[in-house]
Amino acid sequence: MSKQNSKYAILSLMLCFFCMGFVDLVGTASNYVKEEQGLSDTMANVLPSLVFFWFLIFSVPTSVLMNKIGKKNTVLLSLAVTALALVLPVFGNNFPLMLVAFSLLGIGNTLMQTSLNPLMALVSGGENLASQLTFGQFIKAIASFMAPLIAGWGYKAVIPTFGLDWRVLFAIYFVVSVVATLLLWSTPIKGEQQATEKLPAIGTQFANCFRLLGVPVVLLSFLGIMCHVGIDVGTNTTAPKLLIERVGMTLDEAGFATSLYFIFRTIGCLTGSYFLRVLQTRTFFIISVVMMAASMLLMCFGQSQMMLYAGIALVGYGNSNVFSMCFAQALNAMPEKQNEVSGLMIMGLFGGTIFPLLMGFASDAMGQIGAVLVMAVGVVYLFTYIKQLKTA
Repeated sequence: MSKQNSKYAILSLMLCFFCMGFVDLVGTASNYVKEEQGLSDTMANVLPSLVFFWFLIFSVPTSVLMNKIGKKNTVLLSLAVTALALVLPVFGNNFPLMLVAFSLLGIGNTLMQTSLNPLMALVSGGENLASQLTFGQFIKAIASFMAPLIAGWGYKAVIPTFGLDWRVLFAIYFVVSVVATLLLWSTPIKGEQQATEKLPAIGTQFANCFRLLGVPVVLLSFLGIMCHVGIDVGTNTTAPKLLIERVGMTLDEAGFATSLYFIFRTIGCLTGSYFLRVLQTRTFFIISVVMMAASMLLMCFGQSQMMLYAGIALVGYGNSNVFSMCFAQALNAMPEKQNEVSGLMIMGLFGGTIFPLLMGFASDAMGQIGAVLVMAVGVVYLFTYIKQLKTA
Protein backbone atom coordinates (compact mmCIF):
# COMPACT_ATOMS: atom_id res chain seq x y z
CA MET A 1 0.00 0.00 0.00
CA SER A 2 1.40 3.39 -1.00
CA LYS A 3 1.91 6.09 1.61
CA GLN A 4 -0.89 8.17 0.06
CA ASN A 5 -3.31 5.25 0.09
CA SER A 6 -2.21 4.40 3.63
CA LYS A 7 -2.95 7.94 4.80
CA TYR A 8 -6.35 7.80 3.08
CA ALA A 9 -7.09 4.47 4.77
CA ILE A 10 -6.05 5.79 8.18
CA LEU A 11 -8.29 8.84 7.68
CA SER A 12 -11.26 6.61 6.91
CA LEU A 13 -10.54 4.43 9.95
CA MET A 14 -10.28 7.47 12.22
CA LEU A 15 -13.77 8.46 11.11
CA CYS A 16 -14.83 4.93 12.07
CA PHE A 17 -13.34 5.52 15.53
CA PHE A 18 -15.52 8.63 15.73
CA CYS A 19 -18.53 6.43 14.93
CA MET A 20 -17.41 4.00 17.65
CA GLY A 21 -17.99 6.82 20.14
CA PHE A 22 -21.69 6.99 19.21
CA VAL A 23 -22.36 4.26 21.78
CA ASP A 24 -21.72 6.80 24.54
CA LEU A 25 -24.79 8.84 23.58
CA VAL A 26 -26.86 6.26 25.47
CA GLY A 27 -26.47 8.06 28.79
CA THR A 28 -27.65 11.37 27.39
CA ALA A 29 -30.48 9.80 25.39
CA SER A 30 -31.76 7.71 28.29
CA ASN A 31 -32.13 10.84 30.44
CA TYR A 32 -34.24 12.57 27.79
CA VAL A 33 -36.36 9.43 27.25
CA LYS A 34 -36.86 9.18 31.02
CA GLU A 35 -38.13 12.75 31.18
CA GLU A 36 -40.41 12.47 28.13
CA GLN A 37 -41.85 9.07 28.96
CA GLY A 38 -42.05 9.59 32.73
CA LEU A 39 -39.94 6.50 33.43
CA SER A 40 -38.42 5.42 36.72
CA ASP A 41 -34.63 5.31 37.00
CA THR A 42 -34.81 1.52 36.82
CA MET A 43 -36.70 1.56 33.51
CA ALA A 44 -34.59 4.38 32.05
CA ASN A 45 -31.38 2.53 32.88
CA VAL A 46 -32.59 -0.47 30.87
CA LEU A 47 -31.58 1.49 27.74
CA PRO A 48 -27.82 1.79 28.42
CA SER A 49 -27.85 -1.70 29.97
CA LEU A 50 -29.34 -3.12 26.78
CA VAL A 51 -26.61 -1.55 24.66
CA PHE A 52 -23.81 -3.32 26.54
CA PHE A 53 -25.66 -6.62 26.88
CA TRP A 54 -24.71 -7.48 23.31
CA PHE A 55 -20.99 -7.50 24.08
CA LEU A 56 -21.62 -10.71 26.03
CA ILE A 57 -23.39 -12.35 23.10
CA PHE A 58 -21.56 -11.20 19.97
CA SER A 59 -17.88 -10.64 20.85
CA VAL A 60 -16.56 -14.12 20.08
CA PRO A 61 -18.91 -14.83 17.13
CA THR A 62 -17.69 -11.58 15.57
CA SER A 63 -14.15 -12.97 15.59
CA VAL A 64 -15.38 -15.93 13.55
CA LEU A 65 -17.35 -13.67 11.20
CA MET A 66 -14.33 -11.42 10.75
CA ASN A 67 -12.27 -14.32 9.50
CA LYS A 68 -14.97 -15.39 7.06
CA ILE A 69 -15.85 -12.04 5.46
CA GLY A 70 -12.74 -10.02 6.37
CA LYS A 71 -12.00 -7.20 8.78
CA LYS A 72 -13.02 -4.39 6.44
CA ASN A 73 -16.37 -5.99 5.60
CA THR A 74 -17.04 -6.57 9.29
CA VAL A 75 -16.41 -2.88 10.03
CA LEU A 76 -18.69 -1.95 7.10
CA LEU A 77 -21.39 -4.22 8.53
CA SER A 78 -20.96 -2.58 11.93
CA LEU A 79 -21.38 0.86 10.37
CA ALA A 80 -24.53 -0.26 8.55
CA VAL A 81 -26.08 -1.61 11.76
CA THR A 82 -25.07 1.58 13.59
CA ALA A 83 -26.65 3.75 10.87
CA LEU A 84 -29.91 1.80 11.15
CA ALA A 85 -29.86 2.24 14.93
CA LEU A 86 -29.38 6.00 14.56
CA VAL A 87 -32.09 6.59 11.97
CA LEU A 88 -34.88 4.85 13.91
CA PRO A 89 -35.29 7.55 16.64
CA VAL A 90 -35.75 10.17 13.93
CA PHE A 91 -39.18 8.63 13.30
CA GLY A 92 -40.29 8.53 16.93
CA ASN A 93 -39.23 8.41 20.56
CA ASN A 94 -41.57 5.85 22.12
CA PHE A 95 -39.96 3.41 24.51
CA PRO A 96 -40.26 0.21 22.38
CA LEU A 97 -38.70 1.97 19.39
CA MET A 98 -35.85 3.24 21.54
CA LEU A 99 -35.29 -0.29 22.87
CA VAL A 100 -34.86 -1.56 19.30
CA ALA A 101 -32.59 1.36 18.38
CA PHE A 102 -30.37 0.91 21.44
CA SER A 103 -30.14 -2.85 20.85
CA LEU A 104 -28.97 -2.27 17.28
CA LEU A 105 -26.52 0.36 18.51
CA GLY A 106 -25.05 -2.18 20.94
CA ILE A 107 -24.79 -4.89 18.27
CA GLY A 108 -23.16 -2.49 15.83
CA ASN A 109 -20.67 -1.30 18.44
CA THR A 110 -19.77 -4.87 19.39
CA LEU A 111 -19.00 -5.63 15.74
CA MET A 112 -16.96 -2.42 15.50
CA GLN A 113 -15.00 -2.82 18.74
CA THR A 114 -13.99 -6.35 17.75
CA SER A 115 -12.96 -5.61 14.14
CA LEU A 116 -11.75 -2.01 13.90
CA ASN A 117 -8.57 -2.33 15.99
CA PRO A 118 -7.30 -5.36 14.02
CA LEU A 119 -8.06 -3.51 10.79
CA MET A 120 -6.04 -0.53 12.01
CA ALA A 121 -3.18 -2.90 12.84
CA LEU A 122 -3.30 -4.20 9.27
CA VAL A 123 -3.17 -0.68 7.81
CA SER A 124 -0.64 0.98 10.09
CA GLY A 125 1.93 -1.74 10.69
CA GLY A 126 3.75 -2.43 13.92
CA GLU A 127 5.79 0.63 14.79
CA ASN A 128 2.98 3.21 14.45
CA LEU A 129 0.15 1.08 15.79
CA ALA A 130 0.21 2.17 19.45
CA SER A 131 0.18 5.89 18.68
CA GLN A 132 -2.56 5.52 16.05
CA LEU A 133 -4.77 3.44 18.33
CA THR A 134 -4.32 6.03 21.08
CA PHE A 135 -5.26 8.78 18.65
CA GLY A 136 -8.24 6.69 17.59
CA GLN A 137 -9.45 6.61 21.21
CA PHE A 138 -9.05 10.38 21.31
CA ILE A 139 -11.22 10.71 18.18
CA LYS A 140 -13.77 8.35 19.72
CA ALA A 141 -13.92 10.51 22.85
CA ILE A 142 -14.72 13.60 20.75
CA ALA A 143 -17.97 11.94 19.62
CA SER A 144 -18.70 11.01 23.23
CA PHE A 145 -18.46 14.49 24.75
CA MET A 146 -20.12 16.17 21.75
CA ALA A 147 -23.30 14.09 22.17
CA PRO A 148 -24.81 15.92 25.19
CA LEU A 149 -23.86 19.30 23.72
CA ILE A 150 -25.66 18.54 20.45
CA ALA A 151 -28.66 17.08 22.28
CA GLY A 152 -28.90 20.14 24.55
CA TRP A 153 -28.67 22.49 21.57
CA GLY A 154 -31.37 20.55 19.77
CA TYR A 155 -33.59 20.50 22.84
CA LYS A 156 -33.56 24.29 23.03
CA ALA A 157 -33.20 25.43 19.41
CA VAL A 158 -34.35 22.85 16.89
CA ILE A 159 -37.96 22.21 17.89
CA PRO A 160 -39.46 25.01 15.74
CA THR A 161 -37.34 24.10 12.73
CA PHE A 162 -37.06 20.34 12.42
CA GLY A 163 -39.36 18.93 15.08
CA LEU A 164 -36.63 16.57 16.29
CA ASP A 165 -35.68 18.40 19.53
CA TRP A 166 -32.82 16.48 21.25
CA ARG A 167 -33.15 13.64 18.70
CA VAL A 168 -31.37 15.82 16.15
CA LEU A 169 -28.29 14.17 17.72
CA PHE A 170 -29.31 10.89 16.07
CA ALA A 171 -29.87 12.56 12.71
CA ILE A 172 -26.44 14.25 12.72
CA TYR A 173 -24.62 11.09 13.80
CA PHE A 174 -26.57 9.09 11.19
CA VAL A 175 -25.20 11.34 8.46
CA VAL A 176 -21.66 10.91 9.83
CA SER A 177 -22.06 7.11 9.89
CA VAL A 178 -23.20 7.11 6.25
CA VAL A 179 -20.18 9.22 5.26
CA ALA A 180 -17.87 6.87 7.19
CA THR A 181 -19.42 3.86 5.46
CA LEU A 182 -18.95 5.31 1.99
CA LEU A 183 -15.41 6.46 2.74
CA LEU A 184 -14.29 3.08 4.07
CA TRP A 185 -16.09 1.20 1.29
CA SER A 186 -14.21 3.22 -1.33
CA THR A 187 -10.85 2.79 0.42
CA PRO A 188 -8.69 -0.08 -0.87
CA ILE A 189 -7.02 -2.02 1.92
CA LYS A 190 -4.51 -4.56 0.66
CA GLY A 191 -3.34 -7.66 2.45
CA GLU A 192 -6.51 -8.34 4.38
CA GLN A 193 -7.30 -11.62 2.65
CA GLN A 194 -3.83 -12.89 3.48
CA ALA A 195 -4.21 -11.74 7.08
CA THR A 196 -7.36 -13.73 7.81
CA GLU A 197 -7.18 -17.08 9.53
CA LYS A 198 -9.54 -19.97 10.09
CA LEU A 199 -10.71 -20.21 13.66
CA PRO A 200 -12.42 -23.03 15.56
CA ALA A 201 -16.20 -23.22 15.68
CA ILE A 202 -18.10 -20.67 17.72
CA GLY A 203 -18.90 -23.19 20.45
CA THR A 204 -15.23 -24.14 20.75
CA GLN A 205 -14.18 -20.51 21.00
CA PHE A 206 -16.73 -19.83 23.71
CA ALA A 207 -15.49 -22.88 25.61
CA ASN A 208 -11.87 -21.76 25.26
CA CYS A 209 -12.72 -18.28 26.53
CA PHE A 210 -14.72 -19.39 29.55
CA ARG A 211 -12.14 -22.02 30.45
CA LEU A 212 -9.63 -19.24 31.00
CA LEU A 213 -11.77 -17.87 33.83
CA GLY A 214 -10.14 -20.59 35.90
CA VAL A 215 -6.87 -18.63 35.70
CA PRO A 216 -6.98 -16.12 38.61
CA VAL A 217 -5.33 -13.16 36.86
CA VAL A 218 -7.64 -13.54 33.86
CA LEU A 219 -10.75 -13.76 36.01
CA LEU A 220 -9.73 -10.79 38.15
CA SER A 221 -8.82 -8.72 35.07
CA PHE A 222 -12.18 -9.63 33.51
CA LEU A 223 -13.95 -8.39 36.66
CA GLY A 224 -11.78 -5.26 36.64
CA ILE A 225 -12.91 -4.44 33.10
CA MET A 226 -16.53 -5.06 34.11
CA CYS A 227 -16.10 -2.54 36.94
CA HIS A 228 -14.36 -0.03 34.64
CA VAL A 229 -17.15 -0.12 32.05
CA GLY A 230 -19.87 -0.15 34.69
CA ILE A 231 -18.43 3.00 36.30
CA ASP A 232 -17.99 4.58 32.86
CA VAL A 233 -21.59 3.99 31.77
CA GLY A 234 -22.88 4.68 35.27
CA THR A 235 -21.20 8.10 35.46
CA ASN A 236 -22.37 8.91 31.94
CA THR A 237 -25.96 8.23 33.03
CA THR A 238 -25.92 9.48 36.64
CA ALA A 239 -23.84 12.69 36.47
CA PRO A 240 -26.66 14.86 35.05
CA LYS A 241 -29.16 13.38 37.52
CA LEU A 242 -26.91 14.38 40.42
CA LEU A 243 -26.91 18.01 39.28
CA ILE A 244 -30.66 17.96 38.75
CA GLU A 245 -31.25 16.45 42.21
CA ARG A 246 -28.68 18.43 44.22
CA VAL A 247 -28.42 21.78 42.39
CA GLY A 248 -31.82 22.04 40.67
CA MET A 249 -30.49 22.28 37.10
CA THR A 250 -32.69 21.53 34.11
CA LEU A 251 -31.89 18.46 32.03
CA ASP A 252 -30.33 20.36 29.13
CA GLU A 253 -28.17 22.39 31.57
CA ALA A 254 -27.09 19.27 33.43
CA GLY A 255 -26.06 17.59 30.17
CA PHE A 256 -22.73 19.42 30.41
CA ALA A 257 -21.79 17.04 33.23
CA THR A 258 -21.60 14.18 30.72
CA SER A 259 -19.42 16.27 28.41
CA LEU A 260 -17.18 17.18 31.37
CA TYR A 261 -16.72 13.50 32.16
CA PHE A 262 -15.72 12.69 28.59
CA ILE A 263 -13.42 15.71 28.35
CA PHE A 264 -11.42 14.49 31.34
CA ARG A 265 -11.54 10.91 30.10
CA THR A 266 -10.07 12.16 26.81
CA ILE A 267 -7.32 14.07 28.65
CA GLY A 268 -6.63 10.90 30.63
CA CYS A 269 -6.26 8.82 27.45
CA LEU A 270 -3.82 11.30 25.92
CA THR A 271 -1.66 11.78 29.03
CA GLY A 272 -1.92 8.18 30.25
CA SER A 273 0.25 6.88 27.42
CA TYR A 274 3.04 9.18 28.65
CA PHE A 275 2.66 8.37 32.35
CA LEU A 276 2.64 4.64 31.65
CA ARG A 277 6.06 5.05 30.02
CA VAL A 278 7.62 6.96 32.94
CA LEU A 279 5.79 5.31 35.86
CA GLN A 280 5.29 1.71 36.87
CA THR A 281 1.86 0.38 35.88
CA ARG A 282 1.12 -0.42 39.53
CA THR A 283 1.93 3.15 40.61
CA PHE A 284 -0.24 4.74 37.93
CA PHE A 285 -3.08 2.32 38.65
CA ILE A 286 -2.99 3.26 42.36
CA ILE A 287 -3.08 6.98 41.47
CA SER A 288 -6.01 6.36 39.12
CA VAL A 289 -8.05 4.40 41.68
CA VAL A 290 -7.38 6.93 44.45
CA MET A 291 -8.73 9.64 42.14
CA MET A 292 -11.83 7.52 41.55
CA ALA A 293 -12.31 6.99 45.28
CA ALA A 294 -12.11 10.74 45.88
CA SER A 295 -14.67 11.25 43.13
CA MET A 296 -17.10 8.82 44.78
CA LEU A 297 -16.88 10.79 48.03
CA LEU A 298 -17.53 14.07 46.23
CA MET A 299 -20.49 12.64 44.31
CA CYS A 300 -21.93 11.04 47.45
CA PHE A 301 -21.74 14.08 49.69
CA GLY A 302 -21.18 17.11 47.44
CA GLN A 303 -24.02 19.62 47.47
CA SER A 304 -22.57 22.37 45.30
CA GLN A 305 -22.13 22.52 41.55
CA MET A 306 -18.35 22.83 41.77
CA MET A 307 -17.96 19.86 44.14
CA LEU A 308 -20.02 17.67 41.84
CA TYR A 309 -18.11 18.88 38.78
CA ALA A 310 -14.84 18.06 40.58
CA GLY A 311 -16.06 14.56 41.35
CA ILE A 312 -17.15 13.98 37.75
CA ALA A 313 -13.79 15.24 36.44
CA LEU A 314 -11.83 13.01 38.84
CA VAL A 315 -13.67 9.84 37.86
CA GLY A 316 -13.31 10.77 34.18
CA TYR A 317 -9.53 11.02 34.46
CA GLY A 318 -9.07 8.18 36.93
CA ASN A 319 -11.14 5.69 34.96
CA SER A 320 -9.66 6.55 31.56
CA ASN A 321 -6.78 4.03 31.57
CA VAL A 322 -8.14 1.24 33.77
CA PHE A 323 -9.29 -0.80 30.77
CA SER A 324 -5.90 -0.74 29.06
CA MET A 325 -4.03 -1.67 32.27
CA CYS A 326 -6.33 -4.61 33.09
CA PHE A 327 -6.32 -5.74 29.47
CA ALA A 328 -2.53 -5.64 29.22
CA GLN A 329 -2.11 -7.46 32.53
CA ALA A 330 -4.27 -10.35 31.32
CA LEU A 331 -2.55 -10.54 27.92
CA ASN A 332 0.94 -10.48 29.43
CA ALA A 333 0.00 -13.23 31.86
CA MET A 334 -0.96 -15.61 29.02
CA PRO A 335 0.78 -14.50 25.80
CA GLU A 336 0.17 -17.90 24.20
CA LYS A 337 -3.61 -17.42 24.54
CA GLN A 338 -3.94 -13.84 23.34
CA ASN A 339 -6.92 -14.47 21.03
CA GLU A 340 -8.95 -16.18 23.73
CA VAL A 341 -7.97 -13.62 26.39
CA SER A 342 -8.85 -10.74 24.06
CA GLY A 343 -12.29 -12.16 23.35
CA LEU A 344 -12.94 -12.66 27.04
CA MET A 345 -11.83 -9.13 27.94
CA ILE A 346 -14.15 -7.64 25.30
CA MET A 347 -17.00 -9.64 26.82
CA GLY A 348 -16.15 -7.86 30.07
CA LEU A 349 -17.80 -4.80 28.58
CA PHE A 350 -20.98 -6.55 29.70
CA GLY A 351 -20.38 -4.66 32.95
CA GLY A 352 -22.09 -1.77 31.20
CA THR A 353 -25.31 -3.78 31.47
CA ILE A 354 -25.08 -4.92 35.09
CA PHE A 355 -24.08 -1.66 36.79
CA PRO A 356 -26.80 0.64 35.35
CA LEU A 357 -29.52 -1.88 36.27
CA LEU A 358 -28.30 -2.09 39.87
CA MET A 359 -27.88 1.69 39.96
CA GLY A 360 -31.45 2.14 38.74
CA PHE A 361 -32.83 0.00 41.58
CA ALA A 362 -30.62 1.79 44.12
CA SER A 363 -31.49 5.30 42.96
CA ASP A 364 -35.23 4.56 42.95
CA ALA A 365 -34.86 3.41 46.56
CA MET A 366 -32.38 6.00 47.91
CA GLY A 367 -31.99 8.80 45.38
CA GLN A 368 -28.86 9.30 43.29
CA ILE A 369 -26.59 8.57 46.25
CA GLY A 370 -27.69 4.96 45.83
CA ALA A 371 -26.41 4.92 42.25
CA VAL A 372 -23.08 6.37 43.37
CA LEU A 373 -22.74 3.72 46.10
CA VAL A 374 -23.12 0.99 43.47
CA MET A 375 -20.26 2.55 41.47
CA ALA A 376 -18.24 2.83 44.69
CA VAL A 377 -18.41 -0.97 45.05
CA GLY A 378 -16.63 -1.17 41.68
CA VAL A 379 -13.95 1.23 42.93
CA VAL A 380 -13.44 -0.90 46.05
CA TYR A 381 -12.92 -3.93 43.83
CA LEU A 382 -10.29 -2.07 41.80
CA PHE A 383 -8.37 -1.43 45.03
CA THR A 384 -8.25 -5.20 45.58
CA TYR A 385 -6.97 -5.66 42.02
CA ILE A 386 -3.81 -3.64 42.76
CA LYS A 387 -2.02 -6.72 44.11
CA GLN A 388 -2.35 -8.36 40.67
CA LEU A 389 -0.14 -5.68 39.10
CA LYS A 390 3.56 -6.31 39.00
CA THR A 391 5.86 -3.71 40.55
CA ALA A 392 8.36 -3.98 37.75
